[in-house]
Amino acid sequence: MTGSDIPSSFRLAYVPGVTPTKWVRVWHERLPHVPLELVQATAAEAPGLLAGGDADAGLVRLPVDRDVLSAIPLYTETTVVVIPKDHVATAAEEVSLAELSDEIVLHPLDDLLDWETLPGRPAVERPATTADAIELVAAGVGVLLVPQSLARLHHRKDLTYRPVPDAPASRVALSWPEAEITPDLVEEFIGIVRGRTVNSTRGRAATPPRPAKTNAKDKAKAKDKGKDRRGGAGGGSGARQKPAAGRKPQAGGRAGGQSGKRGKPRGR
Repeated sequence: MTGSDIPSSFRLAYVPGVTPTKWVRVWHERLPHVPLELVQATAAEAPGLLAGGDADAGLVRLPVDRDVLSAIPLYTETTVVVIPKDHVATAAEEVSLAELSDEIVLHPLDDLLDWETLPGRPAVERPATTADAIELVAAGVGVLLVPQSLARLHHRKDLTYRPVPDAPASRVALSWPEAEITPDLVEEFIGIVRGRTVNSTRGRAATPPRPAKTNAKDKAKAKDKGKDRRGGAGGGSGARQKPAAGRKPQAGGRAGGQSGKRGKPRGR
């Protein structure tokens, strides 16, 4: 895209726990004249922002409606259980779901994990948000299972967490509105996220390097060098020069026409 076809900015939505910093930095290096606008949204809000055109692309949590949005899975997060620092489970490096069977496991309304069967014992009431559930864990009401990035996001000095390998995991993806042709700037961001180089054939077409300009002075130097190679005037050649017209080349010896050999003595 060139000229007036280039959008004034690129809007990137992202959900809590996802850190787009490294990709944003590369964007500013490669496209300094196209501002990148970050749009923060909850995991539930992000797909609607993309579908409604309020963001050009987004770092979201799967699943999304593939009839409306395209998506490239990026990574899968480890699920952890958030517990008080004095909890008995802190003695282990990781915890299984079976070990949480006697615990009250909080299940907030914005839970990101796809549970077939909820572990542990249910709370009397579901917290509205993950942040509210964290407060209840700190109060000793129960424990909470979340993607590890959210446990870090809601870090508290009185809480810690342990991995739960057999719990469902949350997948993070790059998503954008489904279209027959992917917009150029979306292709640019896809390339950045996938680690493509700036001259990759995907995304923007690579600009071929311009040939170096040759000025008159450089042309003259090149012409002189060509003469030197042919033994022309202006440069010494490896070939022997022809003698001057009208003079025979001497066989050698000293100057003055004397031969290098001694003459025979006259007979007496």
